[in-house]
Amino acid sequence: MIILGAILLILGFLLDIPILWTIGLVLLAIGVILAILGAAGRAVGGRKHWF
Repeated sequence: MIILGAILLILGFLLDIPILWTIGLVLLAIGVILAILGAAGRAVGGRKHWF
């Protein structure tokens, strides 16, 4: 989700499409939050581990 958010953020900036930039920013933020929760040992989506 972080990678997809970063790609959409870059594409939205380069192609000057504001909706892609906004969606990329939201996906990037959600991905970072989920990564932090997962690294802290919280069960995210019913899983306690990334592997």
